[in-house]
Amino acid sequence: MVKAVVGEETQLKLAEDRLEKSSTPVQVGLLIGKLSSSLDRGFVFDLIPTPPNDAGAPACSVLEPAKDDKRKGPKPKSQPSDSFSLSIDKDWVAEHARQVSRMLVGGMKVVGIYIWASDSAFKNSNITLCQTVMGVAKAAPLSEIDWDERLLIHICYSPRRWTCRNCAVASNITSSSLRPCDFKMGRVLNSLQHFRCMYNFDIRLPIFHKNSSNLQTFSEALCHGISVHAKDLRSAKAMFDGNLVVNDDLCTSDGLHEVELLLPFMKDTEACSQKDIAGVVDFSGSVCSFAFLNPKEPISQAVADIKDDIITSLQSRLGIICDEADGEVGPTETSGQQARDGADIQEPRDGISSGTPVSQIVLQSFRQSCNLSLPRRVFVPWLAGTFVCDYLQPSETFEVLKDRCVELLSMEAPADESTILEPEIDAPSAVTKSFWDVVVPLPSAFDSCLEKSGIEKLRGESSRKSTEFSNVNIMAAGIFLLLSIIIGYILIFVRRS
Repeated sequence: MVKAVVGEETQLKLAEDRLEKSSTPVQVGLLIGKLSSSLDRGFVFDLIPTPPNDAGAPACSVLEPAKDDKRKGPKPKSQPSDSFSLSIDKDWVAEHARQVSRMLVGGMKVVGIYIWASDSAFKNSNITLCQTVMGVAKAAPLSEIDWDERLLIHICYSPRRWTCRNCAVASNITSSSLRPCDFKMGRVLNSLQHFRCMYNFDIRLPIFHKNSSNLQTFSEALCHGISVHAKDLRSAKAMFDGNLVVNDDLCTSDGLHEVELLLPFMKDTEACSQKDIAGVVDFSGSVCSFAFLNPKEPISQAVADIKDDIITSLQSRLGIICDEADGEVGPTETSGQQARDGADIQEPRDGISSGTPVSQIVLQSFRQSCNLSLPRRVFVPWLAGTFVCDYLQPSETFEVLKDRCVELLSMEAPADESTILEPEIDAPSAVTKSFWDVVVPLPSAFDSCLEKSGIEKLRGESSRKSTEFSNVNIMAAGIFLLLSIIIGYILIFVRRS
């Protein structure tokens, strides 16, 4: 349980000045920070206002009390201020939290919401605020084993004061779901320690026959594979600046620290035969991860944040692909050389519609090789040497990245593109292969080379030489067997004599 919360004084004062100058009566937004289980403390790095929805309406407004038209006597000219409450577009705030959480790196999370409102409107809206916090918690979970609480900061403008509360995100919301929490401002960001990890992976995911398992689409297979790999990743040992990480070790040096993850060899790997599987999905690439740690937290916490960040990054990329596939029109399947060139198959194959996105292909029904490339991760400088990230498709430019930073994070777009980091050499991608392409890769690679060059004569000559080579092997085996029998008879004859 979080017993105390410390907010970054510089950023929170800037947010307070911004709210005061805007003269808006109410505003809702997200809290970006970290909840530390080892310290029983919460840290708030910045406040991010939720932008207007697609219709241009604000995410939060003041709700006037309903008037009783049947009441006799003169109507009052104005309603008392203590009868107002808040109306919050909870779904829109949750969607904002979901998209912002994709842009945060290890150790940084959406830890709750803030509300800029009068004291009376806040007190009359406890249930609405708790429901909003719950929606944010579901849309942007902190980790696989999620916390059962989030933070709610109320900025009251008359009189001016900041208060913080813990909000339980259980299914049953009552008036006791909000509990007071100690809150103060201080310097948080400048003391953070920085960690980086470049994680390379190569995962083989089997494609089972129809009678062996339920039908899976490309995206479902990757989602399952990421979940399975997450268990191995979380049990991996870690090296910190070349030294093995021990649970209670603290980081006492400044600068950027390198983390290397050591996965156990062939852990929980099961052998599969051709009778079980029809093919394999080769999911590989590189993931760059950053994490930011409070100096009083152990290094093992930074390692845990990096592991969670790697898995979350892969899941976010797959989620982006699936979100775009929902509105995608036209053929997007790839096969063979067309997959490498980014071309599309124009006619249906094996019962798959030509308008089916690659991510939605049913692997058991698709007999040809196809390729699914995930977006690459880029990092943008944020506050006090920290970074936020975004994911770019091959066709997207830095202008798209800048627009999203302004819209979702309310930050200034980076003026110098050289400050944007692109450390991932090979963005994650997945390629389907048949069973024999995996167990006997050389002939398949040789056939592919022949198809590229179009040398049919060489194909026939290669087949003839392969047949002759096989015949020679059979003859050699027969001669060896005959010699073995003859030598055996000779030995028997010598012993008897």
